[in-house]
Amino acid sequence: MKALEKIIGIFRRFPGVGPKQAERFAMYVVRASAPEIENLVEALREVKASVKYCGECFNYAEGGLCSVCADSGRDRSSICVVERPQDLAAIEKAKSFSGVYHVLHGAVSPAEGMLPEHIKLQELVDRVKASDGGVKELIIATNPDADGEATAMYVTRLLKPYVPKITRIAYGVPLGGDIDYMDEVTLGYALKGRVKI
Repeated sequence: MKALEKIIGIFRRFPGVGPKQAERFAMYVVRASAPEIENLVEALREVKASVKYCGECFNYAEGGLCSVCADSGRDRSSICVVERPQDLAAIEKAKSFSGVYHVLHGAVSPAEGMLPEHIKLQELVDRVKASDGGVKELIIATNPDADGEATAMYVTRLLKPYVPKITRIAYGVPLGGDIDYMDEVTLGYALKGRVKI
């Protein structure tokens, strides 16, 4: 059944979808009614046609600006730099940041062929320069892995002349975690990032 194998192959390309889950999705499509499938196809077409990059931060948006950039109450002097729109959404759920964001859509990774020109890095530089000193703090919230660290250093080097305060999000021991189960690198970062209480 070539059609079934084709749809399973398509679902397999989705992030986090393994062979069994792809097969379950395909079986759902086979069993679904024609109106259900039409709704799915229409929703896919609609999202592809209407969701674009935000004109300011490169988050996903319907229209010119995303909901964060369109909010006039946000502090535009503070920009949080993230790798992906999902990272922005996670920080927003914490309800602890009132500034704006910049989504890079990746991290610098020469080993994987991801160079600075492949992500939205120049757009960040242009945005900060265009603010004419309006950006007072740049918070780098890239992932705490080798690529995220390399990206953080690259961003810092590029923007240090234009932003008075560049910070990196803290990382270390998670809330509710047991210290004796932490690896040495995590504990090292937790000790370096300690705060006065």
